[in-house]
Amino acid sequence: MAAIKEEVEKALDEVRPMLQRDGGDVELVGVNSEGVVLVKLRGACSGCPSSTITLKQGIERTIKERVPGVTAVQSIG
Repeated sequence: MAAIKEEVEKALDEVRPMLQRDGGDVELVGVNSEGVVLVKLRGACSGCPSSTITLKQGIERTIKERVPGVTAVQSIG
């Protein structure tokens, strides 16, 4: 599981600049046994009306492309 978290962090590092440019960020909370990545959107991303699109089209797509075994990405909090 540690290897998957490390790969997810690398994928998040790819999308972070886009989020930070708009005043937001993303934090990895964990990865469950079903391959669901749990993240927390920070800053401007936490209340943004477009956060669902950012989560699914940006963050989830990037992680699923780069990390085998990831089935979904969910935002918590």
